[in-house]
Formats: sequence, C-alpha cells, structure tokens
Amino acid sequence: MGARQPSHELGNSNVSYPGQVPGVAQAMRFLLVLVTLLACVCGPAHACQGCTAPTSPIVTTPAPGFDVLVTEGDRAVTVKSGQRLELVLHEKPGMSEWSGVNVDDYTVLRAVPTGIMAARGVTIAGYEATGPGTATIRATATPLCSPGQACPAFAMLFEVRVTVV
Repeated sequence: MGARQPSHELGNSNVSYPGQVPGVAQAMRFLLVLVTLLACVCGPAHACQGCTAPTSPIVTTPAPGFDVLVTEGDRAVTVKSGQRLELVLHEKPGMSEWSGVNVDDYTVLRAVPTGIMAARGVTIAGYEATGPGTATIRATATPLCSPGQACPAFAMLFEVRVTVV
C-alpha cells in the first residue's frame, strides 16, 4: 500500500478514520451539550435571578454596639429601655432585597446608624429602645422579574413586634 496523500478539499469522503474517532466525537458533543445545560441551570445570579443560594454568612450574634439580634425568623422580641437592636434580613430566592424597613412607633424605637456594610442580599438596620411600649418593625420584598416579563403582583411582608419594658 502506498502512503496516503493529504487532501485539502472540503467534503472529501475518501478520508477514513480509525473506528474510535466517531465515538469520541459523539462523546465530545454530548459533553458539550451537558456543560451548556449545566451552565444554563446553575449559572451566575444575573443569568437566573434567585437560582443561587445566598452566599452571605448567617449572623447569630449582634454586632458590637448592639444588644439584641433580630432576623427574619423572629416574630416577637422583648428588650429593656436603652438596649439596641440590630435587624438583619436575608434576601429570599426569587425575591428582591428587603426594603421599606420602618417602625410604627418612633417613641418606643428610634432608628440608629449601624456603621455596618451589608453584603449583597442582606438588609441591616439599627434601633434603640427609647421608652416602654410596643412597636412593630416592618419590611417588604417583591418578586424579581425580567424586563418585559409578566410579574406576579404580590409582596412578602416581614414583621417583628418589639416590646420595650
């Protein structure tokens, strides 16, 4: 048998491959499709809002200068006059960051600066108990929707009742 001359023509069907090469090419195509699908499903948050879990650490103790930590799991808290509360709320998957944080009675709780730089997806607020009574802290979050996409008309409401003794 003579040496095969390389062909520079596209579509030349006279070129033969060893038996394994088409199987390898098919496996590579399958792998490429699999990687593409995984990238679409597990891609970065900007590709699919709410598809990734929050990466901010879970806070379990109040920051320096604060006496009580309030999180989205709390519904009622009792503090003494003069104590400081730190509110830390984490964004829920598919929802916006918590916003509109407010208190219904500023004679019981007054807002104070926290001096804390919040991570993305975390809302932080500080309050000082100023006098006896009860106040409710509220915040809201809305669904994340792409521009031009129909968006559900609902909001999440966070409420915690603070009793100052």
